[in-house]
Amino acid sequence: MSAEHIHLKGITWNHSRGFVPMAATAQRFSELHPNVSISWEKRSLQQFADESIQQLAERFDLLVIDHPWAGFAARTGSILPLDQHLPAAFLADQQQNTVGHSYESYSFSGHQWALPIDAATPVAASRPDLLARHGLQVPQTFEELLRLADRGLVAFALIPIDTLMSFYMFCCSLGEDPCQREDEVVSEAVGVQALQLFRELASKVDPACFQRNPIQVYEAMTQTDSLAYCPFAYGYSNYARRGYARQLLHFHDLVALQPGGTPMRSTLGGTGLAISAKCQHVEVAVQYAAFVASPACQQTLYFDNGGQPGHLAAWQAAHPNEQSHDYFRATLPTLQRAFLRPRYHGHMFFQDHAGEPVRQYLKHGGDERALLQELNQLYRESRQMQAAEAPTAAAAQR
Repeated sequence: MSAEHIHLKGITWNHSRGFVPMAATAQRFSELHPNVSISWEKRSLQQFADESIQQLAERFDLLVIDHPWAGFAARTGSILPLDQHLPAAFLADQQQNTVGHSYESYSFSGHQWALPIDAATPVAASRPDLLARHGLQVPQTFEELLRLADRGLVAFALIPIDTLMSFYMFCCSLGEDPCQREDEVVSEAVGVQALQLFRELASKVDPACFQRNPIQVYEAMTQTDSLAYCPFAYGYSNYARRGYARQLLHFHDLVALQPGGTPMRSTLGGTGLAISAKCQHVEVAVQYAAFVASPACQQTLYFDNGGQPGHLAAWQAAHPNEQSHDYFRATLPTLQRAFLRPRYHGHMFFQDHAGEPVRQYLKHGGDERALLQELNQLYRESRQMQAAEAPTAAAAQR
């Protein structure tokens, strides 16, 4: 008698980095397990932001998620605690080989809610050919970055969520991690300085940046010959691989705010693979998740099909670096020190609403202290949600 046929459905995000490696790993897993088929659907970045994992877990067995959902997951029980289903030795390897805080980012309330299959943070990107054409070098300091921006050669993402993540970055780089207290996002002194530095730079780039996410920035850099440098945007190793885009990008660590100083600290992104609590074939889903997150798959099949691995062995391995002009070695220091943003139940409300006020300030100027008070009010509302119903929308990106 033939074995029961098992079909799992997964949902991921609509980019070569998000969809193709999941389709490829699903195909190979099905070849190894002929009674199993796995189909992946994709959604846009906006849909990725707007639909909660609780809604998705009603319809899909496998979910590629952002780590700020960890607190929500712990509260709602919409996805499975993987520590109750995976061997301790496997999870220990995942934890020991985390890229920065990637593994920890999916840990909450004593459980592991996803496996970090993809690691990312804002890093710098350049068009080496354009810099050479202009007789320029990759900037090392914020002052050098401003001078490069004055020449019209700089772009970065300024849609609301990326604006907020960059505001976090400026705060961290000035020595104060945001959202560490119950009643305010950041101290007034650091907040004002972060906003002023950010606006000084934002005022020097094309206003089109206010409509771009990181993917759109990289497309503009590779499809035209007018932009030579992006100082910070969530990294995509795809654009460093020959044949993916019209022109190659090279990726770098961030600039330092002061000469001789430590490079800036950006805000951790990446994605994790989770399993719905409604999944009817948990054992098979767990086997597939372990297959995707394994070091062997991460540095070969997963990477070779456009993925950006979450396992440290893949970041350090020769093959992924040879194929991406050392993307992983060049940006690993940035990942290792990246800021882990809050994941408490309710913080998604803050992410959904706090970026736009900062973006308006960057566009038009204004009173930094009044803006900080507005952010503090939103932040306090989000904190109160820890004891209330879950928000219905969120804005989280890679």
